[in-house]
Amino acid sequence: MNPPDNTEETTLAEPARPLVLVVDDDDAIREALRDLLDDAGFATLGARHGLEALKILAAMATTPTFILLDLMMPVMDGWAFCDKRRKSRFFSEVPVIAISAVDVSESNRPAGIDAFLAKPIDLEEFARLAMRMSGLVSGRRRPVSVLH
Repeated sequence: MNPPDNTEETTLAEPARPLVLVVDDDDAIREALRDLLDDAGFATLGARHGLEALKILAAMATTPTFILLDLMMPVMDGWAFCDKRRKSRFFSEVPVIAISAVDVSESNRPAGIDAFLAKPIDLEEFARLAMRMSGLVSGRRRPVSVLH
């Protein structure tokens, strides 16, 4: 008889914890962000670029609490992803926190993002923003619009 499996695996089924889609082409950054969010009580899925993120979103039974989106990626960058997302009736309302190592001004930020964090990411600021986006600070989810 096998011992009980106590490992928790994130699936596309509805999670018990708030779900975040982390989109970044850098494997190390994506995994570090997923680990940070997992440790903070979130369930996570990862995507390497915008096109992969769109495919994951289309396959999900429920929408994520928010999307953490790198802007500079191959295949489909953050700007193109945001454009496609805005046109979708299924996930256009999912909040997006955009992240980038390049300086992104107010005038060239993708339309429809709810917040922006510069890389390297200030972990305390990110943790506060993630909690606000998920509504975990107050114990309930609420819409948040915060641009940094």
